Amino acid sequence: MKIGFFTDTYFPQISGVATSIQTLKNELEKRGHEVYIFTTTDPNATDSEYGIIRMPSIPFVSFKDRRVVVRGMLYAYSVAKELNLDIIHTHTEFGTGILGKIIAKKLQIPCVHTYHTMYEDYLHYVLKGKVIRPGHVKQLSRLFCNHLSGIVCPSDRVVSTLSKYNISVPKEVIPTGVNLAKFEQHRRENEIDVRQRFGIASDKILMLSLSRLSFEKNIQAILSGMKEIHEDESQVHLLVVGDGPYRESLEELCEQQGITSYVTFSGEVSNELVGEFYRQADYFVSCSSSESQGLTYIEAMASGVKCVVKGNEYLNQLFTDSSLGVTFEQDEEFSATFLAYLKQGHLFQDNTQKRQEALSAISSDTFGEKMLLFYQKSQSYYQEKAKEQAEESSSIKLFKRW
Repeated sequence: MKIGFFTDTYFPQISGVATSIQTLKNELEKRGHEVYIFTTTDPNATDSEYGIIRMPSIPFVSFKDRRVVVRGMLYAYSVAKELNLDIIHTHTEFGTGILGKIIAKKLQIPCVHTYHTMYEDYLHYVLKGKVIRPGHVKQLSRLFCNHLSGIVCPSDRVVSTLSKYNISVPKEVIPTGVNLAKFEQHRRENEIDVRQRFGIASDKILMLSLSRLSFEKNIQAILSGMKEIHEDESQVHLLVVGDGPYRESLEELCEQQGITSYVTFSGEVSNELVGEFYRQADYFVSCSSSESQGLTYIEAMASGVKCVVKGNEYLNQLFTDSSLGVTFEQDEEFSATFLAYLKQGHLFQDNTQKRQEALSAISSDTFGEKMLLFYQKSQSYYQEKAKEQAEESSSIKLFKRW
């Protein structure tokens, strides 16, 4: 099968979407399929990237580290036609996603889509939320999702949201898979010493936050609870890994709270090093409520680090065993939840079997298998719809003649 991915973001841009796309690409190619990625140019991209078709782009106005296509659409169409694609899989509702839908229609092949982003959590980025409202997100989502052959939903939360939007296209929950081998607990050769690199003493309890530094990731809630945590347990040190538009504000908040001595900002780290940060942390923490699924939680679990995270429908089902982690409901509960979990830590023995059971359903291998089955179902759905439309068209012509 020849599959075309259409996405506005891909490596070297670092994001959960880029990681998801790369993981799926690797799994499909492992099974003998061909995957071609149609995406934006990037000043940090290498010149020769087999199977990646880049179209001229510019930075997006509100996300300077994200880009939008400005030309090259005809070129993308000609390449897609020459490749003789069997199916198109879009990963954005804008830019290249719209282009992917148009090309699929022209080539008369099915188009499926992964709904990665919960846009209602990001409206503050567009003119501070004063122009685009939740109702507009519903309308735009319905407009894009019409005439698709299927929608991949990373979690039940996405299914619920799209159902609320009255989107009737066939949907299937397929969590993004994780390459478990990348996050195995044993120490690698030449592995960096995270504590040494950032001047964190070896006897400190290392709390890890890893995400894009943006408002909706709610790292500010973690920082707000750090003073209380440190007053009760002075050995706790927070390492904030990542970069983004909200970093300066977060650093200013640290100064205002007087917590700079036990909070460290690492900046962005390469995708290849992420596993080392997880493995060397004692606890992974998050107060984000904007995730459709959230790869960081799964990566943390795969690395064997215990998690203290803000719960939602998906995470409350993921962390059902206290040996893996705990969830809380409100931002104000973070510090108390973390301290209680920390003090009871000796009661939670490492439950490897429980973790493996939880991870088996979301391994990259399972991800690839489920997606292939979804493609096959989507192709059948497309063919049935095409047959219905052809029969309807014939009936209309016959009626007109009569």
